[in-house]
Amino acid sequence: MTDQRTEQLHSLTINRSDASEGSGGPGWAALVIAIVLAGGAGAGAAWFLMPRPEAAPATQAERPVAAQTAQTETASPASPAPAARPAPSSGLVASGYVVARRQATVSAEITGRIRDVLIEEGAVVEEGEVLAYLDDDRAQIDLDLFEAQEAASNERARALAAQLAEARTVLERTERLIDSGYATDSRRTAEQAQVDSLRAQLSAARADLAAAQVRVRSQRDYVDRHVVRAPFGGVVIAKNAQVGEILSPVSAGGGFTRTGIATLVDMESLELEVDVNEGQIQRVRAGQQVEAILDAYPDWRIPARVEAIIPTADRARATIRVRVALGERDARILPDMAARVTFLDDN
Repeated sequence: MTDQRTEQLHSLTINRSDASEGSGGPGWAALVIAIVLAGGAGAGAAWFLMPRPEAAPATQAERPVAAQTAQTETASPASPAPAARPAPSSGLVASGYVVARRQATVSAEITGRIRDVLIEEGAVVEEGEVLAYLDDDRAQIDLDLFEAQEAASNERARALAAQLAEARTVLERTERLIDSGYATDSRRTAEQAQVDSLRAQLSAARADLAAAQVRVRSQRDYVDRHVVRAPFGGVVIAKNAQVGEILSPVSAGGGFTRTGIATLVDMESLELEVDVNEGQIQRVRAGQQVEAILDAYPDWRIPARVEAIIPTADRARATIRVRVALGERDARILPDMAARVTFLDDN
């Protein structure tokens, strides 16, 4: 058994002497080199035919952008340059607001319920134009009563005047009869008393008539006060009441009573009020030229002048108020607009 296994192992061994004799030496080496070269050539061909990422389009895309940039830079000098703002003037600068010298909240002189309102915000009204009506039914009834009393007093005075004229005629006739001896003095005395009584009654009737006429005028004025009119010409900037509300010239508790129909501004009286630091007020004088700029229109320079310096100072803010009259009237200038003014120094 052992000899059999030894023979099998011996059959599996390689006879190195035989291999070296049959290989032929250099021929085997050439074959190995050829195989290596063939493998390298195949790998090179595979690498050459392998697809690559397209980097060229990115380079091509960059060229038009560069060309477009160059074209834009070339065209830029031909485009118009933006308008430059005027250089600011030198001098003391202060800030303030547009205010109206004539501004009023228009109300009625009596208390009443609003029957009609004829204006809206932005309406232009003339002096004396009707803005609203109050309910005047009760006032009209009283006016009719006073006019009737006036008419009655007038008729009574006319009747007494006629009676007095007749009594004077009778008295004159009696005096002629007395001169002819056909009447006595007692008759003349009675008729004279009648004339005097009628004269007194006529005077009282005429006084009553005058009083009735005064009552009528007063009531007519009261009726007219139910009509709210504009005290001056201007623009309505606020409508403060509606139909059906109670209007009163004085404030009432509870907040259910309106104290004004509308707020009216005279646009011709607009001016500027600015606060100047009291340490710089010596640089401001009446009549001094001023240049005003509204915050809403920073490129618009409005010529103006100092109208007055208010002779009092604000203790908390250490400022003095200065009134500035505008040299231009324009619809763009509105009340309460913020403004900045420059007090121009004398050259």
